[in-house]
Amino acid sequence: MNKDISPILEGWDYRPDEVNVRKVTGLDGREKIQLRLELGLYQMDTQGRPDGSRPHGHESLLDHYLAVLEEHRRKYGSDEQFKLNGEDCAHLRMESMQYYHRRISFFELKEYQSAERDADHNLQIMDLLKDYAESEADRMLSEQYRAFVLMDRTKARTHQSLECKDYRLALAQIDEGIEQIEEFFKEHGRADLIDKAMEIGFLRNWRSEVARDCPASEPERLEQQLKEAVEQENFEKAAELRDRVRELKGQTKAGS
Repeated sequence: MNKDISPILEGWDYRPDEVNVRKVTGLDGREKIQLRLELGLYQMDTQGRPDGSRPHGHESLLDHYLAVLEEHRRKYGSDEQFKLNGEDCAHLRMESMQYYHRRISFFELKEYQSAERDADHNLQIMDLLKDYAESEADRMLSEQYRAFVLMDRTKARTHQSLECKDYRLALAQIDEGIEQIEEFFKEHGRADLIDKAMEIGFLRNWRSEVARDCPASEPERLEQQLKEAVEQENFEKAAELRDRVRELKGQTKAGS
C-alpha cells in the first residue's frame, strides 16, 4: 500500500494566514478533523482524545491521573503525598497540545460547544499540575498558558450565547472571563500585568463591540427618549415617558 499523503493534500493548499481545517469521515466510519500544516496535516478524532488512543484504558490521560488520584485518596484517606513527577507532567502537557490544536480547529469550524469542552479539559490539566506537580518548574510551564485558555473558554461560551441572541448573558460571560484572568494575575503577584495582558485587552474590546450590538430593552429605549425629550424641553412628552418607564419597572419588580 502506498503511504504517500500527497493525494490527500492535493488541491488543499496551505495558507499561513489562516487556520486551514476541514472535516472528513475516517476509514473507521468516525468523524475526523484535519488541520493543514505547512508540511502535512494533523488528523484528530472529534470525540475523546484527539489521537484516538485510550491511555491506560481511559478516555484521556487526564482521566487516568484523576482515577489514580481518587484511588490514592481511598487508600490513604487524603491526597497527601500524591505527586506527579516530571515525566507525568510532560505527558500531560503533550496531551494539552493535542486538545489545543483541536480547540483552534473547532473555533474555525464554529463548533463553540466543543471548543469550550476542550478548553475545560486543558484547564483541568492545569489544575492537576498546579496542585500535584513535584517541581515548581512543571507547575509554571503549565500555568503560563492559563490566561490564554481562560480567554478561549470565555470566547467559546460567549459565541454560544451570541448565536442565541442572548446579548446580556454574553456580556456577563465576558465580564466573568475578565475577572477570572485578573484573579489569575493577582494570585501570582502580577497585578501589574492586568492592563497589559493581550487576553484582557481582547475581551475588553470585544465587550465594547457586543455592548454596541446589544438591543436596548424597552425601559432603556424609553429612558433614552425621556432624556431627549427633556433636552428638547418637551416636558409633556417627558412626563408621559416617565410614567411609562415607572409602569414597566413596576411590572418587572412584580414579576420577579
